[in-house]
Amino acid sequence: MNEYILLIQGNEKTATTVEEWDCFFTLARASGAFRDGSEIGQREMIGDKQTALASDHIVGYMRFDSDDKQMLLELLQKHPVVLHGGSVELCELLKS
Repeated sequence: MNEYILLIQGNEKTATTVEEWDCFFTLARASGAFRDGSEIGQREMIGDKQTALASDHIVGYMRFDSDDKQMLLELLQKHPVVLHGGSVELCELLKS
């Protein structure tokens, strides 16, 4: 089983609605791949703040487990941020 984290960018061009999020979460749960997720709150930078890339544009994450990456990519086309002109980033988590 492959594990993924979806980084949600806060760059949508128009506002999402509660109904759109409810619909997406229903689809995500029905896929059987959705594990959890959250909005991201206050950040604390530790280490070299001068050369670190800002991550303020990342406003949330979701976790998925699936052997079918194509299914996930198709599901994410229905993500509210994507529907409103923004972007999300699907990252595979490497197994140690």
